[in-house]
Amino acid sequence: MKIAENQRLLIRGIQVIILLAAVFAPAARGQQPLVQESAAPPPLKIISRPERSQLNDSKDPKTRVRTTLELAETHLANAEMQTSQHDYDGAAAEAGKYWALVEDVFSFLKTVNSDSNKTRDLYKRIELTLRSQGPRLSTMRRGTPSEYAVWIKEIENFARSGRTEALNSFYGHTVLRDRQPKSSDQKEAVKPIQKTSIIPE
Repeated sequence: MKIAENQRLLIRGIQVIILLAAVFAPAARGQQPLVQESAAPPPLKIISRPERSQLNDSKDPKTRVRTTLELAETHLANAEMQTSQHDYDGAAAEAGKYWALVEDVFSFLKTVNSDSNKTRDLYKRIELTLRSQGPRLSTMRRGTPSEYAVWIKEIENFARSGRTEALNSFYGHTVLRDRQPKSSDQKEAVKPIQKTSIIPE
């Protein structure tokens, strides 16, 4: 009898626990977000007509690159200012314009003679500019809500890839050329020349 009563008490205790769980579970779920916060729309990568006209009117590649980087710097500074004012839509719009200009400068340099020392100097200038702007993008991302920060992160990654491309273009034609090993065919081609240079007695 005592064992049966203990079993009844145990079953009743389990039922109470299940009942309490059923009552409080919806309340606990109500404290958690049911849907994850979605990302904001991607910023539009736009170069305005006046800016495009200014770039097209550049008289040489050096002027074109300098103008592009100056315009990009202006948009990045605007994005920083609007982030500090919590105008995240405005900051995203400015970041999109910055992104478009950086893309444009790389597209432009692909049309220029890549073997020129002047072109390599332009790539170096771009790399230095992007390097200085990287920490500013990171700071802006950390001060931006996550739904906007995801796009700032995309721009950071793009700028980092751009730096790598610029460095490869700058160093690729100088470092690799000096260190190219001679092929076995080249070594064999040298030997007959050395033998034929001996004058018989």
